[in-house]
Amino acid sequence: MKVLKFGGTSVGSAECILKVKSIVEAVDGEVIVVVSALGGITDQLIHVANTATAGKQSYQDEYEEIRKRHLNVLHQVVTDKDKAKAVEQQVNVLLVELKNILQGLYLIKDLSPKIEAAIVSYGERMSSLIVAAVIDKAFLFDSLQFIKTEKKHERNIVDRDLTDTLVKAAFCSSPKLAVVPGFISTDKDTGEITNLGRGGSDYTASIIAAALDAEYLEIWTDVDGFMTADPRVISTAYTINELSYVEAMELCNFGAKVVYPPTIYPVCHKNIPIRIKNTFNPNAQGTIIKEKCDSSSKAIKGISSIDNTALITLTGLGMVGVIGVNHRIFRALAQKGVSVFLVSQASSENSTSIGVRNEEANVACEVLNDEFAKEIEMGEISPVKAESNLATIAIVGENMKHTPGIAGKLFGTLGRNGISVIACAQGASETNISFVVEEKFLRKSLNVIHDSFFLSEYQVLNLFVCGIGTVGSNLIDQIATQQERLMKERGLKLNIVGISNSRTALFSREGIDLNHYREELQEKGQKSDMEYLRNEIIGMNIFNSVFVDCTASKDVASLYKDFLSHNISVVAANKIAASSPYSNYSKLKQIARHKGVKYLFETNVGAGLPIINTINDLINSGDHILKIEAVLSGTLNFIFNCISADIPFSKTIKMAKEEGYSEPDPRIDLSGTDVIRKLVILAREAGYCLEQADVEKHLFVPDEYFEGSLDDFWKNIPKLDADFEKRRQKLESEHKRWRFVAKLENGKGSVSLCEVDGNHPFYGLEGSNNIILLTTERYRECPMMIQGYGAGASVTAAGVFADIMGIANI
Repeated sequence: MKVLKFGGTSVGSAECILKVKSIVEAVDGEVIVVVSALGGITDQLIHVANTATAGKQSYQDEYEEIRKRHLNVLHQVVTDKDKAKAVEQQVNVLLVELKNILQGLYLIKDLSPKIEAAIVSYGERMSSLIVAAVIDKAFLFDSLQFIKTEKKHERNIVDRDLTDTLVKAAFCSSPKLAVVPGFISTDKDTGEITNLGRGGSDYTASIIAAALDAEYLEIWTDVDGFMTADPRVISTAYTINELSYVEAMELCNFGAKVVYPPTIYPVCHKNIPIRIKNTFNPNAQGTIIKEKCDSSSKAIKGISSIDNTALITLTGLGMVGVIGVNHRIFRALAQKGVSVFLVSQASSENSTSIGVRNEEANVACEVLNDEFAKEIEMGEISPVKAESNLATIAIVGENMKHTPGIAGKLFGTLGRNGISVIACAQGASETNISFVVEEKFLRKSLNVIHDSFFLSEYQVLNLFVCGIGTVGSNLIDQIATQQERLMKERGLKLNIVGISNSRTALFSREGIDLNHYREELQEKGQKSDMEYLRNEIIGMNIFNSVFVDCTASKDVASLYKDFLSHNISVVAANKIAASSPYSNYSKLKQIARHKGVKYLFETNVGAGLPIINTINDLINSGDHILKIEAVLSGTLNFIFNCISADIPFSKTIKMAKEEGYSEPDPRIDLSGTDVIRKLVILAREAGYCLEQADVEKHLFVPDEYFEGSLDDFWKNIPKLDADFEKRRQKLESEHKRWRFVAKLENGKGSVSLCEVDGNHPFYGLEGSNNIILLTTERYRECPMMIQGYGAGASVTAAGVFADIMGIANI
């Protein structure tokens, strides 16, 4: 024998009820069908009762709407006219009873819990009549006759022994198809109508299944089964194929609304499987709940949450070593019917925190302040207060007990994303780790946990790209090209959620279409400045987020501190921050370490060459940088490689700009400022405290050429061509070449135009390439050499991409 329960959405319309008919009639063997009220009817019944109690005649219109809906559905699904007429008479009897009760409420204006329970019972009583008439050869049973409750702590609790006896008696000669209204019950002493609470139809089905030793219990609803997380919050959540009874109970108790929590207990003790199926997608596998699951599955099965949480803390030195404090807490709360779903206690016994629903917080505080009034008056315990606007999250999985480090990974992941845990609790069974966070961090917490524990199909990195010039646009193109491969081969999804230029910004939590980002930025982008950019990025409060700076803007660099402080990693092609005053550079590094995020700027020196990472690896492995010699300006190297008898000095500068090697204002390159910034960055990464002003400059362009406008510069620079040609001829005759060399030695830095002969490693440096020689304690006799493309949008973008991947690999 099988028990199938269909919820309100499953019997919400004529079309849905016909689906139920098809599903039930396809089952072999004996079947008991438990049904809820038509979708939304329970709420309508409560509302019409309140309307009548308030003395509003509009209750009659609401009643009429309920009446018409049931009769319309009945005549749509029962095509036999005689049968439909007979069922309509039965439904009308119930409708007349309901109407008379509402009329009484309208007159006396008093709605007692007893009357309300009677009113809401009509939903299931009418729906079961209709469903029984639709299913071929089905017999209707009245659950008011065998589901019995008793009053405990102001709540109606099922009397299991009596109910089991009555269920067995009622179904001792069960027909092949039986229909039972769910949710409703009667008091075992008074016979008054009661109910099992919202979601109680699940419980009805479970009680019947357990009492009759059913083969299985199926809960038919409007979802495919239990999900790894709330799909409304996490788009990548997916259906869990199987859960143990314990796992399902934990998820239900912490907000997963697939099954009414008490449902699991009766069938669990009889080892009866529960199948969760979708009425509207009956071929979906669904979720099966059973005693034992595959032990090789993931450590965490799912994440659940309760958003309207209040945390109540009882604290004071007067609690230490005193026996019975917790007994008094929970006894007092139980007597007032306050449900506690989380308990966290300090090992010193000086504080106990409990999690309750927001709506019960005030009552809980009053109860506990009364219970401990004497201790509070004596100063042994502090007055009890509630902390609201919180959320409780639970990660659930029986395999956690076999996997060391789950809690460490959980709290480390939350910390790196700037989420503080206010309270936590874990039982010795290690099936559930529950914790409380601020409600504003709920979405972020769920996403980052789902991502971190590989419940998602992909690990997600959310990127904000600032600057879509040559480097930024190349980066976006490279990401677009590699997205599919990274998802397929690495399980990594790079999700660009923000793009901005100097005037406009576009943000989308779901991600921006990289094939049309320029059009979207133009059409949907908002006018932007630094304040708007900062507030939007921080305000999105998105998990695993990275700010990518592809600009050369000082204003953008000034935002790094705020981003890092809010646990947003920073990847910068922009050299300004790393070469700014040492105190600022040091502060940014310190914040990143403290917050557990990354501040990466490999492309600040050598574009895509692994220079900074190599220096860091040497330092971290115990080596010491003694000397750095480098050609760090791809622009200047390009200029001095191109200059010839046919190509004068001024033309090489224009060529460098046209090729995209130089800054928009090439005077930055010619002044040595760019090289000085790079040398300062390398010195700092090598462990030296160096400022830009400390670097000696020996330049090759007179100071007056850097004054005035950029147009003045282009007008005057050809005046140097003759002198450079004369010097070039002399250099050529000596078989030497020019190289603009940056040097760090004994903690002192310098930049100068040097002449190198054919024996020097810098002599054969081609095009815009960079080269760096690192003399260290280990590489003293033969310096380490790194050489390659040192300029160009494509290689710089690739270096930025590599830094992003470095964050993904944390």
